[in-house]
Amino acid sequence: MILDDNIPDKPHIEYPCEWGYKIIGKDKVELEACIHEVLANRVFKYTHGNSSAKGIFHTLNAKCIVFSQNERDELFRCFGEHKAVKVVI
Repeated sequence: MILDDNIPDKPHIEYPCEWGYKIIGKDKVELEACIHEVLANRVFKYTHGNSSAKGIFHTLNAKCIVFSQNERDELFRCFGEHKAVKVVI
């Protein structure tokens, strides 16, 4: 195996930890509902982020405690597949 010195190692993440998701969509109310659906059985918090210049897209930032990489990825997938979400970061 050849290692490329220009590619940094993946950061080590200690679990459990608080993890944040930035979700972007067209309807703030639907984005809020999405957060409540995806994180229904968890303690979470969310804040309103920015809106696009023309007010077409809105950002909400959600945070919760995750206990593993798999759990973190699963939540990302659930947000990404939700009909109200255009982009999740």
